[in-house]
Amino acid sequence: ILGEHLRICPQGYTCCTSEMEENFANKSRSEFEAMMKEAGRSVQATLTAQHRSFDSYFQDLLNKSEKALYDAFPSMYGELYTQNMKVFKDLYSELRRYYRGSNINLEEALNEFWTRLLERLFKLLNPQYHITDEYLDCMVKHAEQHRPFGEVPRDLKVKATRAFIAARSYAQGFLVGSDVVKKVSQVSLSHECTRAIMKLMYCPHCRGMSSVKPCNNYCLNVVKGCLANQADLNTEWKYLMDSLAVVADRIDGPYSVDTVIGTIHMRIAEAISNLQENKDSLTAKVFQGCGNPKISTKGSSSEDKKRRGKVPLEAKSSAQALEMLVLDAKGNLTALKTYWITLPSSLCSKKVMASSAADDKCWNGMTKGSYLPEVMGDGLANQINNPEVEVDITKPDMTIRQQIMQLKIMTNRLGNANIGNDVDFQDASDDMSGSGSGDSCPDDVCGKRLSKSPSTRQPETHAIPKQSGHGISGASSRSLPSAFLLLLSVAFIAAQHWCR
Repeated sequence: ILGEHLRICPQGYTCCTSEMEENFANKSRSEFEAMMKEAGRSVQATLTAQHRSFDSYFQDLLNKSEKALYDAFPSMYGELYTQNMKVFKDLYSELRRYYRGSNINLEEALNEFWTRLLERLFKLLNPQYHITDEYLDCMVKHAEQHRPFGEVPRDLKVKATRAFIAARSYAQGFLVGSDVVKKVSQVSLSHECTRAIMKLMYCPHCRGMSSVKPCNNYCLNVVKGCLANQADLNTEWKYLMDSLAVVADRIDGPYSVDTVIGTIHMRIAEAISNLQENKDSLTAKVFQGCGNPKISTKGSSSEDKKRRGKVPLEAKSSAQALEMLVLDAKGNLTALKTYWITLPSSLCSKKVMASSAADDKCWNGMTKGSYLPEVMGDGLANQINNPEVEVDITKPDMTIRQQIMQLKIMTNRLGNANIGNDVDFQDASDDMSGSGSGDSCPDDVCGKRLSKSPSTRQPETHAIPKQSGHGISGASSRSLPSAFLLLLSVAFIAAQHWCR
């Protein structure tokens, strides 16, 4: 029949009624959206699997360390452990909460652990004295400067904070990436895009050419026009993939979670041994600074004398498992880097089943023949002259812009994790909030900062780092001192001039 009634397909002779055309339009829309979700689910599955693998590995490390402590400490320390079980349990609980995303200052949590442990052990190691809470406050102030646990607290704080910051950001990065794909894949097609998809997929049926495949370049222009906003994710998406790969190297290198997290129980045992060995000199110094406490009527205990000696603890390394995890993750991250800009060609070749680029007997939108227009570039700005889809480049999709911001925020967090900093910011999903607890400094400097309470320090904040695609840099924050010095110089010169 004559096709004058058709609104989307060419109005030549047709076998479609208006109702059939409308049904085909609805069918093509639902099919294309299903293709998008299916492609997205594949990426989500990859990212979720990577998160699950690392999360399982990390939690297992922490669980084994805690179990080793519970198994060995009762026989090693007796009352020193049994009367202080809650202190150890609280530490591991805080470490888990931080890793899962709770708003915890990790440095303060570690400082609190060592303070509570020192108070408890000092009383147990000096049972012949009646030690009040007020006396313990004085003891802590005097004892800290003498490093009662040796170098363990300082060393563990530096290494554990870096390892936990990196691990937490790394695990969150996969979840954020998966969530972005999920939300973007659910974005509805515009009216113009629905018409273009119908014309691409089902108008050949209305012309009696159901076996003729769409021309490949024609398909690319339609899909690039429909997914113009999605393609704008490409830059920040690549930065996120690169950032995750860099932090993966940190986790398996300088901030090795295997070495640090898997040996926490050993470091605590080492610290307790240091305290036992230095008990007499520490007690003398505390008594000198705080005065002699009253003698207790309960008598003394020889418990600590039976518990001295070297720590018979071992750490079972799982470094090879971590190395395999990192290698697998980096391979997947590399494969996913170009997902958003290769999506149109992937959909055209695998889902729409377009013909080869050189085919001159394909559906070109009007009839069977070759397709002459050039293929548009990627992204919204490149669709201004798209011959197949009318795209308003002045109105970007707000849902996708929000997801681009989520990628930027997560990349910024990973960039700071790469240099040992934890950034204080709130992203759109409340469960991903963090705490400004990190402190990046060389090992030989960090020790000098122990007396400075982290709660008095402003949280680390950094601008989005300028990425090159090969790594992460926190250098954007380094321009501040230079600007300040320049301002100071100008003010000084102005003051000199005024004095004259």
